[in-house]
Amino acid sequence: MTPEHDATKTSVTPEFQAVRATRAFEEIATQIRNELAAGRLKVGSRLPAERALALQFGVSRNTLREALRSLEHAGLLRLQTGAAGGAFVNDGTGTAIVNNMVDLFNVGSLTPAQLTEARTWLESVIVREACQRATPEALDKLQTNIDLALEASKTGNFAQRAEIHFDFHRILSRMTDNPIMAIVMDGLLTILKQFVESIGEYDNTFVFPSRTRFMKHMRKGDAEAAVAEMEASLKRLQKVYLSRAGTELHPSSLTASSDTQAATKTAKKTATKKTSAKKPVAKKTAAVKQSAESQA
Repeated sequence: MTPEHDATKTSVTPEFQAVRATRAFEEIATQIRNELAAGRLKVGSRLPAERALALQFGVSRNTLREALRSLEHAGLLRLQTGAAGGAFVNDGTGTAIVNNMVDLFNVGSLTPAQLTEARTWLESVIVREACQRATPEALDKLQTNIDLALEASKTGNFAQRAEIHFDFHRILSRMTDNPIMAIVMDGLLTILKQFVESIGEYDNTFVFPSRTRFMKHMRKGDAEAAVAEMEASLKRLQKVYLSRAGTELHPSSLTASSDTQAATKTAKKTATKKTSAKKPVAKKTAAVKQSAESQA
């Protein structure tokens, strides 16, 4: 039985005091935060009943509810109705961070160019760490995601395909085994989903070939190649996004994009030279072998 449904759970004894009438709900929220910081309230803890809390704070139940709702919006509390209901300390999923990032984007404090640029930077760190910590199970999840995206593409369901693509990046962020990376990435993707819905459908068929190359690098454990492939794909998507939104890239982003493309081309040329260099040796070896056999 989970903590939020356990009516017999040992009650906590937070130390609350009466508050002033002016902005009382803010003082209530501050005191509850202080109890969390002091460790007297922990994840899963249920606060005292509404009536008892209102008496402790010396406020009306409406004022108390306003404070609790503000903490729920911040992601610190979960308000549950019913016989086993009440106000419970949330498990800290990063909802507040995601909500705040979305709000900043909606009021214009974060621009589409900043959003897509930050995403590329963060993704590079995530891919590098995910590659180093990848397990066969995690790599299989990535491949399954790609297969699902291909199916959605065949049915022409753009919204579903886009959401599956976003999940690909969420899986990668969780592969770092660092909740901070997962939370921040989830925030960026939540905003990006809203942004993509506003600009409408676009051509992203180049993503699938990129995914194939990316997975090849991941399975080999080649983090640098995986990062380069992901950056190239995201920068191409960035241009599509901002072009449709009528927004320009920062000059430094254009330079970085050119550098990434140049590095990719150089890597391909190097690989081609190595392959070409090996062919004469192979032919020479075969000729020597044939000569030896004829002499025998």
